[in-house]
Amino acid sequence: MNETKQLIFLVLLSFFAFSCVKIQKEMKYRKLTPEEEKVIIHKGTEPPFSGVFYHHFEKGTYVCKRCGSPLYKSDAKFDSGCGWPSFDEEIPSSVKKIPDPDGIRTEIVCFNCGAHLGHVFYGEQFTNKNTRHCVNSISLDFIPDNIIGNQERAIFAGGCFWGVEYYFQNLPGVLKTTVGYIGGYFEKPTYEDVCSGNTGHAEAVEIVFNPEQISYDELLKLFFEIHDFTQVNRQGPDIGEQYRTEIFYLTDEQKTKAEEIINQLKSMGYNVATKVTKATHFWEAEEYHQKYYYKKSSSPYCHFRRKIFQN
Repeated sequence: MNETKQLIFLVLLSFFAFSCVKIQKEMKYRKLTPEEEKVIIHKGTEPPFSGVFYHHFEKGTYVCKRCGSPLYKSDAKFDSGCGWPSFDEEIPSSVKKIPDPDGIRTEIVCFNCGAHLGHVFYGEQFTNKNTRHCVNSISLDFIPDNIIGNQERAIFAGGCFWGVEYYFQNLPGVLKTTVGYIGGYFEKPTYEDVCSGNTGHAEAVEIVFNPEQISYDELLKLFFEIHDFTQVNRQGPDIGEQYRTEIFYLTDEQKTKAEEIINQLKSMGYNVATKVTKATHFWEAEEYHQKYYYKKSSSPYCHFRRKIFQN
């Protein structure tokens, strides 16, 4: 091979290697919904006062919806009254600032993946830093401060999600619980949509837990002990497909463990109606449903715990 051919070969090899790295990096990005793409990819803007993080002041870190890179600490968030989440400081080297084509505003994007976040403004005197990052909620995800170290997720449906969450939310090793909807064919369902019985969703609870403190087996056993898993499409007085009993597994190991527990229950004489299904997108429910019984200082009306397993 002469020198010219060697040079061409090396150039093509370098280009191929660069392309592969780029493709592999892009494949790690989260799949976006059409509504998310309008903002994150096509640089749109969500309606003011509509975002989930506008009036959100929990302690933690706001990360990029597309790639998961940390962008803002909750300490930098403030209420500017503008209708979108506002921050007066980004995490160092997390945000890239680009002059807008209009020559007036400055766009902010995720430094890692280029996802559109919003715009940054100066000189408004809202805080001592005199800076306002005006960010679309839809461009963000949030990780609470208490979610640290090793963590896994589990998703269970067992009737009204208020009652299911009640029994899981304060367990040692459970870092976070969120009620929502899963298993349907309708994007971004509301509570009213799900209650209509036309979306196929189940009311469910997503649990983030530390497996070093509590195992998936322990969560499974509690799940079966707090609801009537022999009922089909109902739980107590609540009737409908959304109240079905179902385990949405996130790994093959979770599937295997769920099936083992169900077989154990069947060997004990129980007629188990619980389905085991691969998890699809989990849609977070409206804020007034989160930690419902905690907010109301009451207890479930259709869930109670009875001991089934010896250990």
